[in-house]
This record gives sequence, C-alpha cells and structure tokens, in this order.
Amino acid sequence: MTIAIGCDHAGYTYRASLIRMLEQQGHRVLDQGTRGPDSVDYPDFAHAVARLVAGGQAELGIVICGSGNGVAMAANKHAGIRAALTWTVELAALARAHNNANIIAIPARFVSLRRARAMVNTFLTTPFDDGRHTRRVDKIPCP
Repeated sequence: MTIAIGCDHAGYTYRASLIRMLEQQGHRVLDQGTRGPDSVDYPDFAHAVARLVAGGQAELGIVICGSGNGVAMAANKHAGIRAALTWTVELAALARAHNNANIIAIPARFVSLRRARAMVNTFLTTPFDDGRHTRRVDKIPCP
C-alpha cells in the first residue's frame, strides 16, 4: 500500500518512527515532512498529504500535529478527504469501518508513540463496513 505522511514540528519524531514501521511492513511511504523541531505551519504538510490521497497517488494518509485538530481541519478542506482525529485504537477502527476515513490525524502531544503506532496499524487494517455506512459517508461532501 502507498501511504502519505506529513507533520509539523510537534509530530516529527512520531513521523520518523511511523515511517520505519510502515516500511518494515512493506508499505511505500510518501514522506511530506517536516524533519525537525523548528516551528513550521501544519497546513503546509496536511495539504501535501491530502493532495496525494485525493489525487490517488496514495491510498491512505497520516497527518500529525500537537493536537491533531489543525492537520485534520486542513486536510478536510480537500474534496474526497475524510480525515479523522483519533486518540484511541477504537476510534481509529471506527473511523475506517463507519466513516471510510482515508487520513488519520494523530495528536502527538496527547498520545504515546506506542498508541500512535497501534492506531496506525488498526487504521490500515480495518476495512470499511459498507452497508448503511455507505449512505452516510456519501452525504459528507457538500453539494
């Protein structure tokens, strides 16, 4: 699977660890940065990931910032993107199963790296449930 990943300065250590994990699992990773602790603007990285997912160059995306809110808000401005802010494994599973989320937003200042890794693994392996959820997901985009 091809996965796009991007973060701001609050998430760069998580990004590096998640990339290693994903590559060890055999995934292709499109790294959109950032690569250090210097302050940067989270929308730049969230938009880069969202463009790759919306354009079909990546199947799923991961965005990371301090709260997860900013990157989720920025990514969700793109047509076809359903970025879900998650802070538990259960929410990561529901985001995929019920909402067909295609980007996971991780709050690096509020979850451990261990939990972030578990959420990403769950997000990548949980299928969309279709059925009644399809009707609801189809109503998400603005007409």
